[in-house]
Amino acid sequence: MTTISKLIRASHQIDMSDIIREGHPTLRKIAEEVTLPLSDEDIILGEKMMQFLKNSQDPVLSEKMGLRPGVGLAAPQIDVSRRIIAVLVPNIEEEAPSQAYSLQEIMYNPKIVSHSVQEAALSEGEGCLSVDRAVEGYVIRHSRITLDYTDKNGQSQRMKLKGYNAIVVQHEIDHINGVMFYDRINENDPFAIKDGLLIID
Repeated sequence: MTTISKLIRASHQIDMSDIIREGHPTLRKIAEEVTLPLSDEDIILGEKMMQFLKNSQDPVLSEKMGLRPGVGLAAPQIDVSRRIIAVLVPNIEEEAPSQAYSLQEIMYNPKIVSHSVQEAALSEGEGCLSVDRAVEGYVIRHSRITLDYTDKNGQSQRMKLKGYNAIVVQHEIDHINGVMFYDRINENDPFAIKDGLLIID
């Protein structure tokens, strides 16, 4: 049975055993474009990736299934070298308490088409489901991005993101380009702050 055949079985739920870790060659490949119109296989895979994120953020299910909480997952992380990402960012903004998530989307062939000059980094650094160790330092990214992608209904979309949501999506797009988050940390001075760098708490 191929990796993807196993992943999209109706009875299978993605868990930590499906996620490959740093050092695996798939994580360093540039993933292949997804063919349009979307196949049932790619649609189901995207939905399974989103369900993993939901399960990982559920305190009861995550403990039961042994999941690490995640806000994003890219297909290469489950050893499928395709340009598919899922992002699920809980809403912590008080202005819109009725919305559970500030960003919830499955994206096929996502591509950043423009970005800000200003750069940003998370104050606590970044983690990754494919990295079982802490890597300290500022991961330098764009503070704002505009991206194009195809949604799970096969519709072309354009989205503008800033701050944390922009960083999450950039992290996942890096995965489909064979880039790990720590590639963006200054080796000589991990916490170097360049002029104009926005630090996000």
